Amino acid sequence: MENGVIATMRTLLAATFLLAPAMWAQSLTGLWDATITVNEVPIPFRMEFSGSGSTVAGSFFNGDEKWTSTAGRFEKGALRLSFNFYGSRLEAAWKDGALDGAYIRDGRTYAFHAVPASPVSVRAGEVPLIAGQWEMATQSSKGEAAWHLIVRQSGAEVSAAILRVDGDTGTLTGLWKDGKFVLSHFSGARPSLLEITPQKDGSLEVVQNGRNKMTAWRSAEARAKGLAEPDDPAKHTSVKDPSERFHFRFPDLAGNIVSDTDARFQNKVVIVAIGGTWCPNCHDEAPFLVELYRRYHASGLEIVALDFEDAEQLKDPARVRAFIQRYGIEYPVLIAGETDELNAKVPQAVNLDAWPTTFFLGRDGRVRTVHAGFAGAASGEFHKQLRAEVTTLVEGLLAENKVSER
Repeated sequence: MENGVIATMRTLLAATFLLAPAMWAQSLTGLWDATITVNEVPIPFRMEFSGSGSTVAGSFFNGDEKWTSTAGRFEKGALRLSFNFYGSRLEAAWKDGALDGAYIRDGRTYAFHAVPASPVSVRAGEVPLIAGQWEMATQSSKGEAAWHLIVRQSGAEVSAAILRVDGDTGTLTGLWKDGKFVLSHFSGARPSLLEITPQKDGSLEVVQNGRNKMTAWRSAEARAKGLAEPDDPAKHTSVKDPSERFHFRFPDLAGNIVSDTDARFQNKVVIVAIGGTWCPNCHDEAPFLVELYRRYHASGLEIVALDFEDAEQLKDPARVRAFIQRYGIEYPVLIAGETDELNAKVPQAVNLDAWPTTFFLGRDGRVRTVHAGFAGAASGEFHKQLRAEVTTLVEGLLAENKVSER
């Protein structure tokens, strides 16, 4: 009898071991409430897990947009997700229904914690209306005196984005609770926490990441008070001599030198996009550039990306390859150097300090305009306006008469 019981127990244990990966994957499936800790500040956000067996996918959110892992395993209670387009990974252990571990990106490690999502309860009652466009005085490292704050609201639920000259924070989401709105964002990059408290004078007290306090005013009120306007991204960066052709000469991923003097760029409208795969706003811009290239390439548009990376990526540009694959980039991506070499490698530019920055060249090879940053979808009307303006600009440049090759 005893031998029979032992045999049965062994069979059950073996079956449990074989089924464990499927059981663990099933336990992860669905939405989770997560946090990463940045500079001792917990940033809350939602994640979603899916998969079968030991193969698991994890997704971050940026508003309605998903950023899903490129590879993932969940075995014996250990979770590992890779996000190749960010060059990042998530490692966590599952215990007592929770995940604890770390998110690793660009050599930095952030504590990670997650539990299965619970329903959000929204208390009924009077909620201040803060939807619309606001401006916040600041003193940024790029010389900005003000930022935009764009807010959308449905009752106690609010989403918002801060728009700087280099781009936006992504979509922060949150609720009205205990006399203030608490919003947060993490999509694998740009971790951010905002606490917004309406004031009696009609302004908003905005605390960013627990320490940076600003005051926001409606745009009309900001003008009436004489507050400085946010930088115009079309005027932030320029070139030393607009009459001179814009030059570039860098290798592509295969080591082939690509230059502005190459035949493919002669008598063409050229967009020179300066960025890096570490840059979240460059990820926002890439799909739009791909769209422009596919739409107007046959009409004479060329695009070239000048990519600046950290030293490790220059040794093995795996993240660059993943970036190209993710967005289906067909135009040349050139490895221009390290990020701190930006101004040395692009000496014709003046006040070049925003990632991304995009130069628009006419058929004569001269710069017609420069646009700093990229207002992503989180920026609402600013995003729509930028897309429309750039499209009109490109169409206008393409319509100009071709010039003889120089």
